Amino acid sequence: MPATPTVGMIGLGIMGSAMSSNLLKAGFAVSGYDIDPAARDALQADGGTPATTALAAARKAPIIITSLPSAQALAATAEVLAGKLAPGTLIVETSTLPIADKESARSRLAASGIVLLDCPLSGTGAQARKKDLLLYASGDEAAYERCKHVFDGFCSAHFHVGPFGNGSKLKFIANLLVAIHNVAAGEAFALAAKAGIDPALMFKVIAGGAGGSRMFSVRGPMMVESDYSEATMKVEVWQKDMKIIADFVTSLGVVAPLFAASAPIYNAAMSAGLAKADTAAVCAVLEGMSGVHRKPTRKRNPRTRSIA
Repeated sequence: MPATPTVGMIGLGIMGSAMSSNLLKAGFAVSGYDIDPAARDALQADGGTPATTALAAARKAPIIITSLPSAQALAATAEVLAGKLAPGTLIVETSTLPIADKESARSRLAASGIVLLDCPLSGTGAQARKKDLLLYASGDEAAYERCKHVFDGFCSAHFHVGPFGNGSKLKFIANLLVAIHNVAAGEAFALAAKAGIDPALMFKVIAGGAGGSRMFSVRGPMMVESDYSEATMKVEVWQKDMKIIADFVTSLGVVAPLFAASAPIYNAAMSAGLAKADTAAVCAVLEGMSGVHRKPTRKRNPRTRSIA
């Protein structure tokens, strides 16, 4: 299938900017919008075309990707686009939001012939920049087939996982594991520090063994450096995901004690003034609770725009 001449991107935060950058590298044109002028400027610097409204970005593309911070933002975007795009236009909704809100947006857009796919992403912002994302597509399978070449531009793998909403369900499951594994990694670093083991040595010898995990490997380097300023997922944004997962778990009557045990650690990070830090900062929280206080080992160049 020939490459889509232009892909629309609504939301140029951590994930949206990374997807846009990789699509540009893959040979696509990207027309993008974000409420933050700096995000639009960054897209232009990367070679994309910034738009001053979501509608202006969407009108230039038969396939549009949305990466939004809230259900309210999705509803507003759907309202802006409904009835103003050509029938058959595809919108790939990648945000982590309640399924009911995605269903509402889907219905609003379908009334004018616009197809919305539920396509959450699994991966951190750092992984997104490296094109190391998984995409869980759910909804109209023919529409998914039309988008596959676009997904190849910013994902390492993508799957059609069934009816609309299944993508979000799988993302909630993935993020439940991320919540637990991230805290488990922080707990391990706190234990190593208290035991007098060099964090860099611990990371080196544990990461590839039976005790390692993807979160240990991805967020471990931040924990080694005790520097969480280059946020690939801010603690304050993660709070939104934690609530969505908790509501999903509760609605199904599932017992999830490990997930429940992880939540207070993220809450403690918020209370400690780490809202803008990467979620790897749970390591600092656990170290502090254990009487360990390390300083950052090097200075980072923060890229801390939230998902928008």
